[in-house]
Amino acid sequence: MTLDHVAKLFAPSILKAFWTSIRISLFSALLGGLLGFLIALAMTHGGLPRAVRDPLLTFSGVASNFAGVPLAFAFIATLGRLGFVTVLLRDWLGFNLYATGFNLLSFWGLVLVYLYFQIPLAVLIITPALDGLRREWREAAEILGATGAQYWRMVALPILTPAFLGTIALLFANAFGAVATAIALTGSSLSIAPIILFAQIRGDVLQDPSLGYAIAFGMIAVTGIANIIYIVLRTRAERWIK
Repeated sequence: MTLDHVAKLFAPSILKAFWTSIRISLFSALLGGLLGFLIALAMTHGGLPRAVRDPLLTFSGVASNFAGVPLAFAFIATLGRLGFVTVLLRDWLGFNLYATGFNLLSFWGLVLVYLYFQIPLAVLIITPALDGLRREWREAAEILGATGAQYWRMVALPILTPAFLGTIALLFANAFGAVATAIALTGSSLSIAPIILFAQIRGDVLQDPSLGYAIAFGMIAVTGIANIIYIVLRTRAERWIK
């Protein structure tokens, strides 16, 4: 029994990898949660017909589980240097996407790829909370003279805040634990915790399974905290639904 490998988690290179993973997960969670909330809001309270809502929820259920190597290949074939959209923009519109500084195999490139499954997951999580807003709450606010903006600012948003923050926490944990997509997309060009974990356990040069297990323990600790936050906020949000 030893804690030597756990102590190695505080090495500068490991801490930097964890911090990069946290930033990627946080940005993808915030952007995915916000866009997913807006889509769910339009779907539940925006007057979209039922014929649109059901296919959208079905697509969200499928897209939220589409990750790993197939997702990475799809984005490389679409937005890579010789991807379909990249070549189309260059040859037809004269717009060189990569001349703007865009790089799919980078920090923001990975965030963009993560958004593909983060946004649908946010839609699935936040939709029940939006459906839980009771009509009588809005009617009571209007009877008391509240405008639509005042209702959302003073009634609906405070009720939805725990559910929204819980969604962000769950999206953070979902992105932080994504391994196959990051490895297939960036390889070793981006140092994040899942890639270092994979290199230590399955690598040929810097293989150190014990350090890999310690990194996995650190990742479990981070995702565990995020899931605890999600459970607490979700419980608070469900009080209004009940």
